[in-house]
Amino acid sequence: MSEDIAYRERRYLIMMGIRLVCFVIAVVLFVNGAGWLTAIPAVGAIAIPYFAVVFANGGREPAGRSGFRPYEPNLPQRFTPPSGSHRPDGIADPDGAEPGEADIPGTNGASERRG
Repeated sequence: MSEDIAYRERRYLIMMGIRLVCFVIAVVLFVNGAGWLTAIPAVGAIAIPYFAVVFANGGREPAGRSGFRPYEPNLPQRFTPPSGSHRPDGIADPDGAEPGEADIPGTNGASERRG
């Protein structure tokens, strides 16, 4: 593993050295009035860092696919109330009040039918 990292570091440093040379050549050509020829090393100086980073971060690839598993999301189970209960907390109401009616002032937990 350390050999792989050392190789990637050397490759990165070599590419950045080439970038530095391209930049210096572009500046010298620009100062001497080379015109459009200045663009050639300038494009190299701009593009090389991208490739240097991509190559430096591209480490070892796994040898086989045996280590990969398909993605299985860990979702919570959907709540299903017990059968025979109409209350969301699953407790049967002995006086037949609708869920939440016991909390409404003036109902005293009794079922009032409005029609």
